[in-house]
Amino acid sequence: MALATLLNTAGAMLIAAVVYMVSIGYRRRLHIYTLHKQGAMPAGWSWWFGHMLVLDKKLQSLPPDVNVFTAMNDFVQDHADSEVFILDLWPVYQPMLMISGPEVATQAMKYDLSKPADQEASFRPVVGGPSLISMNKEQWKFWRSLLNPGFSASHMLSLVPSIVDAMDVFCELLQENVGNGVFALDDMATRLTMDVIVKTSLDMDLDGQRHDHKLAHALRTILHWHSFWDPRILLNPLRIPIQWYYSSVMATTIGHELQKRFDEMKIVKATTETVPNRKQRVKSVAALVLEEYIIRKQVFTLYEPHPFETMKLDKSFAQIAAQQIRLFLWAGNDTTASAIVYTFHMLFQHPTVLAKMREEHDTVFGRDKNAGEVLRSNPALLNSCRYTSAVIKETLRIYPPSGSIRDGAPGISLHDRKGTPISTDGLGATVMHSHVHTNPRIWSRPLEFLPERWLVESGHELYPPSGAFRPFELGPRNCIGQTLVLNEMHIALIMTVRKFDIVPAYDEWDAARLGNEGLYSKMLRKLGLGGNEHKTVLGERAYQTARSGFHPSDGYPCRVNLAKR
Repeated sequence: MALATLLNTAGAMLIAAVVYMVSIGYRRRLHIYTLHKQGAMPAGWSWWFGHMLVLDKKLQSLPPDVNVFTAMNDFVQDHADSEVFILDLWPVYQPMLMISGPEVATQAMKYDLSKPADQEASFRPVVGGPSLISMNKEQWKFWRSLLNPGFSASHMLSLVPSIVDAMDVFCELLQENVGNGVFALDDMATRLTMDVIVKTSLDMDLDGQRHDHKLAHALRTILHWHSFWDPRILLNPLRIPIQWYYSSVMATTIGHELQKRFDEMKIVKATTETVPNRKQRVKSVAALVLEEYIIRKQVFTLYEPHPFETMKLDKSFAQIAAQQIRLFLWAGNDTTASAIVYTFHMLFQHPTVLAKMREEHDTVFGRDKNAGEVLRSNPALLNSCRYTSAVIKETLRIYPPSGSIRDGAPGISLHDRKGTPISTDGLGATVMHSHVHTNPRIWSRPLEFLPERWLVESGHELYPPSGAFRPFELGPRNCIGQTLVLNEMHIALIMTVRKFDIVPAYDEWDAARLGNEGLYSKMLRKLGLGGNEHKTVLGERAYQTARSGFHPSDGYPCRVNLAKR
């Protein structure tokens, strides 16, 4: 009898839970249906599948690895009057406000909307847990303030010599590839930027451009098995154990380095009568964070006889610090490499721009001087390369390496361009940088590559509109590492463009791939069953892919020649 009563009770609770979940789900879908009836959504919406089917149809007309924002071109054009629309990715993701206008984007940042609750879980395989990219409110403020000194403009200039060292190796590898066939520039650039960010963050000499390192290999493997969209990756049963293993490799390696830096700093402080002046800090982000940690810990150890000898690194602090470092390794590596490759691509497509840049470098560094040596002794010369800066900004405008996501909140509404309020309750908000950067309402000749737009005075038709250029996002939550990215890009161009010509080789790459195609694949392709055969996006073979950092397709196959001047 008691068992029957227990089963009845459990059954009633289960039914109640199911009814509750169905009721919640129905109310949410009804809310989305109401928004659909108001015209805030693209056509093709379904109660059961949202926009999943119509978006998939658009993706079928594009290369299989394309950046998903590219598939939204039609949506953006259909909602050009409001510059915002709701994309419903039920049942995979919450509905999103997709923003293509700077005014609406500014509102989303002004309200300081939080990062989505599920973002930490999405990034956990890569960064290991909470980090600046997923933290909110006081936790984010604490860590941002702790990390800011490591990315200040003055500190970034002090790192120029170490970036030049890494760039010397990059130039040597380019020289070795002269006349040696087709190679993937993106892979080479990724190894370069990994060396730089590891040195900057941990003061480790990775030497990853010539030799594979377990830390770099672990991150590459995790990213290879990571996706926010692709079901072929997300549903693969091998993904979780592989990412877990390599995540532990990263955690162990970075944790060891943090402890080593902490022990070194304790020794320095224990043998120094006064706390070292802030200007004398070791030049790595990890060292700056740990020194700040030690300074704050002194308050609690002030009256101990030997405070530095007994001080220990708090495990919870060390874990989150390691996660911040992992974030920097990922973001500072991926986006910078992609941006460097796309800048070379733009220079190849615009030889007059390349000629002007070379002329500027001759003027600033001397025609016959070693630019790297000049930069080592005078890093501030980076600020003298105005035309180079303009080329970099224009590349980032056309090929932004990311977007930004926020979570909606009850009581917060964003007003579209027509002034219509849209409640963010139950919605996310995504700023599509690629569409904001090429919005024809606010940009003159938006699809043209015109570095001059960054050199003209206010009032000129090409002058960049306020709030419309946001590759690193704007506001208090902008990218903490943007100065490092820009410095790396400047140095890469200064040390290479007068020595080398980089020429894309997609035709050779595609021909070689067809030549190596198996009989079965060839038969399927001839029968039209070989899958998506699209190779370009709006006529561009080096289109942005869905890979983190929006890298160019197929790793940007190219040839390198000595510059003809």
